[in-house]
Parts: sequence; C-alpha cells; structure tokens
Amino acid sequence: MSAAENAKAVLRRLTAASATERILISFAALVLAVLVGAVIILVSGRITTCQTAATTLFGTGFCYDPVEVYLVLFNGALGEPFLLNDPALFNPNWNPLNFGFALTLKETTLLVFTGLSVAVSFRAGLFNIGTQGQLVLGGLATALFSLFVAPFLPSGLVGGLVLIPLAVVVGTLVGGLYGAIPGALKAYADANEVITTIMLNFIAAQIAFVLVSEFFSNPDSQVVETTPLPSWATLLPVAFPQGGDFSVLALAFGLALVVGVWFLLEQTSFGYDLRTSGEQPEAAEYGGVDAKRTTVTSMFLSGALGGMGGAIWVLMVMGKWQAGVPSLGFDGITVSILAGNNPFGVVPAALLFGTLKSGSLAVQFGTGVPKQLVGVLRGLIILFVAMPEFFRMLGSAIDLEPDRETVATDGGALGGDDE
Repeated sequence: MSAAENAKAVLRRLTAASATERILISFAALVLAVLVGAVIILVSGRITTCQTAATTLFGTGFCYDPVEVYLVLFNGALGEPFLLNDPALFNPNWNPLNFGFALTLKETTLLVFTGLSVAVSFRAGLFNIGTQGQLVLGGLATALFSLFVAPFLPSGLVGGLVLIPLAVVVGTLVGGLYGAIPGALKAYADANEVITTIMLNFIAAQIAFVLVSEFFSNPDSQVVETTPLPSWATLLPVAFPQGGDFSVLALAFGLALVVGVWFLLEQTSFGYDLRTSGEQPEAAEYGGVDAKRTTVTSMFLSGALGGMGGAIWVLMVMGKWQAGVPSLGFDGITVSILAGNNPFGVVPAALLFGTLKSGSLAVQFGTGVPKQLVGVLRGLIILFVAMPEFFRMLGSAIDLEPDRETVATDGGALGGDDE
C-alpha cells in the first residue's frame, strides 16, 4: 500500500469516527500536548540561567518545573482549587466565585459567539475569516446606539431592560449586514470569500477608528474610544462581584444561543439547505436549493453572530467602544475547528481556549517562565487538539474512495490485450 493510500485510509478512519471516538482522540491529543509541553519546559529550563533550580530530575537541575507551570496555569484559570504544595489535596477554601474563574468565563462567553459565527459559515461550505471585522462594527454600532438612546430612557433597571436588548439587536444587524457583503460577492461575482473577508477586516477597523477618533471620541480621554455608557446600560456582574467584566446573564444568553443555532441547523429546512449547500452543493442545486441566496443568508447569519459578540464585548467587558479590539474573531476560527463546527462542541472548545488564555496570565506572573514560552505552551495545546478535527474536516471535503482497477465481467482488466 502506497503512502497516499495509507494517508487516505487514516483520513477515512477519522471521518468515520463516532462522537465518543472523537472525544477520546481530543483527550489523547490534549494529554500528548501536555507531555510535549513538559519536555519543552524542561529543555528551556535547562538552557536558562538561574540561581536555584526549580526541580531536579536524574540528578540534573532545571530552572522551570513543568508540574508547577501547569498547576499554576489551571489554578489561575479556575481560582486555585488545588494547593500547589500538595496537588492531590483539594483546596478547602476554594471559592468558585472568584476573579480568576470570572476571567475564564468572560473569555469563554465571548468565544462562544465568535465560535458559533465561524461554525455557521463552515457548515455552509464558506470560510468566514471576517468575524473580527463584523465584531468590531457590531460593537461600535452597539456603543453608538446606546449613547444616542440612553438620554431618552429612564435610568435604572427599567431603562436597562429596554436599552440592552435593543443595543444587542442593532449590533447583530450591523454585523450581519457587513457579513452579507462578502456573501453577495461570493454568490454573484464568484469572489473568494477568504480574500474578501480578510480585506473587509482591515476596512472595518479603519472605519471604526476614523468614526470614533473624528466624530464620537471621548473628550476626557487621550485614547481612541467613545464616551462610557451609563452603568445601567451595561451587563453588570451578578454572581461574580469580584469579576467586574463578566456577566452570568451574557453566558446564559450564549448557551441559549448555542441551542438555538443547533436547532436552526439540524431541525429546520433552512438548516438543511445550508448544510447541504456546504457538503454537496451540486446535489443541493439539483434539489432546488437557491445556492446564491443560501450563500448570502449564511454569511449574514455568520456575521450577525459576530456582531452579537461585539455587542456583548461592549456591554459586558468595556462599557464603551475602544480601539485595539482583541482578536476574538480570529480566535473563533480555532474554537470552531476544535468543536468540529458543532454548535454544542463550541462550548467546551471555548472553555478550553478561555482557560488557556486566563491561566497564561497567572503563569506569567506566578512563575519565572517568560511569556513567549507560555504562548508556545498554549499554542501547542490548541494545535494538538485541533489537528485531528482539522484532518477529519479535510477528509470530509475530498474524495477518499479507494483506488480500484476497472474490472471486466470476465475477471480481466478492461483494455487488456487478447492473446
């Protein structure tokens, strides 16, 4: 069997893997990533100069202890549930309603929206790299709408109940309309959506920067940002008083949205058309699906989810729009791949990504490990976990049928010479 046939066999096996097998593969990949990361930590600790070794193995001192690094990472992300001096002992004073866990849930919440955004486009056979731009403009629209409408509403709970949902809807619509642009270019001009969405990311960032810096800037700040929203017009923390930039309400809304997107994709005729267009476009058109309309609608839905993520970022995290929006849209691509483009899979994938992002901060401040090495560890875990799912998606997109010779009815190969 040739190398190409072996590769196809592996891809066929990954493509046919059950949900349980995929979970086990991801878990094995996570364990392998941790082990490889531990080796990298030890090697880095060996070539680094330090006064006191953090750990000693086989009579050799190392400046970095991989066990300590990983414990600090997960302790920082979850709020120190384990005692560092005794990893087997659960911390009896652990309070889950702490700042570290709130930071993890904040990252998770935002990545649920962007992960869903990318997953929808993937399921439609489209690659939306423009979630970042849709998030930027959706967040800006949310902030500007809130600032314009807030003076006409009563302050307090009543005003917030009216304004916040409307602001989210405005951000969602703006993100959806911006996402529909590359969808229309793809449908009616056959423009590659990868190129158009990448370019539209830069355009969105510049549009937002110019609008805020020239017309809607905060006169009391030297930073390119809007005037802060009233506190009653933002999503305030309820269960996490120490986590000032995380709201349980936003997470609950994100989880409800996961169920809604799954239902839309799996239980409705629109979802069937969308999935069929992505998996078998020729069959979809033969079955009467309007491929062009489905392309535009799919990108509108994907952009709307990205814009909704921008609205939540403004209302939950910032309380205003500010230049330098974090790369949540690009992180959503990784989350979607980790999830296998499954809406329900987006939640654990976002939680893993959020844990790594928040825990990395604890490692930087709690150990002597440089931030560059922390970035390598985080990327290593994401790479190892994402690769099996990436190859499974690749296998679903190409022809994996085994090569067979065409055989004549009499058992001889067609085209052979008769003697």
